[in-house]
Amino acid sequence: MLSRVFEDSNIAIFAGSGGASFAERMCRYMNRKLGSSQVIRFSDGNTFVRVNDSVRDRNVYLVQPIGLSPNDEFVEILFFVDALKRSNALSVTLVMPYFGYAKGDKKDEPRVSIRARVCAESMELAGSDRFITMDLHSAQVQGFFKKPMDHLYAMPMLCEYAKRHYNLENSVVVSPDSGYAKQARKFGAWLDLPIAIGDKQRTDHTENAQVLEILGDVKGKNALIVDDFSTSGGTLVNLAHSLKAHGAQSIKAMLSHNIVSDQGVRLIEDSPIDEVLSTDTLNNPHIVGHPKFKTVSVAPMFAETIIRFYNSQSINNMFVSLPEDIVEAGIELANIE
Repeated sequence: MLSRVFEDSNIAIFAGSGGASFAERMCRYMNRKLGSSQVIRFSDGNTFVRVNDSVRDRNVYLVQPIGLSPNDEFVEILFFVDALKRSNALSVTLVMPYFGYAKGDKKDEPRVSIRARVCAESMELAGSDRFITMDLHSAQVQGFFKKPMDHLYAMPMLCEYAKRHYNLENSVVVSPDSGYAKQARKFGAWLDLPIAIGDKQRTDHTENAQVLEILGDVKGKNALIVDDFSTSGGTLVNLAHSLKAHGAQSIKAMLSHNIVSDQGVRLIEDSPIDEVLSTDTLNNPHIVGHPKFKTVSVAPMFAETIIRFYNSQSINNMFVSLPEDIVEAGIELANIE
């Protein structure tokens, strides 16, 4: 496997229970060993964490998404960061590939919490010095964090995978709604494809949305739906049916994060969608063994971010032209557990 040798002894990488496999992929790319840690959940629901290796005067990276078990994973982060700081770690950077509570980014109803802000403040108060995450639901969530944040994008890895595995001739990139259109244009620019936009309406919190119209030409074309995540699969499937009704030939979807439920998997399996490509920012057991779901790893992008940070190199260059070795590692690591 293509990898980087990064032997700085002042760095240590640990993982919570939800980030172990992702952290292992990062360490494979960096030719490093994952630090030893432990998580115990007691019968009364309490969580206990322990860091088994010395971290005194070391720069520590804690890998943990807030994904399918958000409350447990969030509490683990707070306890791990506290344990690391009390063990005299020089710094603690939280590598959070997926921040599930980023969806709670505004007070758009009476008497509701801005959950993303509460989480951000809590993680900083616990002692987090820096954050690395990917494709926040809305970029302005970065403003909830006072500490530095590296905000990465899955688009380059997804697009490079598509270039290698999809027939992009006569294709069009489709945004599920106007809110994601700006990002869809970036996909279109990377792949040199036109875009179309779904006119979506959401009336409640059921995670389903109605697609009212398609803005753009999709007749006779291969549609490539792009979005940051899917929970119920409802929006993707409704959009796919609408695309078919407007004459689209084949339909694929690319997601930054795949948090689709078991019911959503069945819904997609029975839909006109031919394939759903997503990253490995969180472990989703619901998609395992289902042929319509493919995964590419972005662990090399996170590992490369750490390497470039310590070598005082630009991180932004990865989102202009993703190096071939990172792409190849991402494709290979997706198949390694």
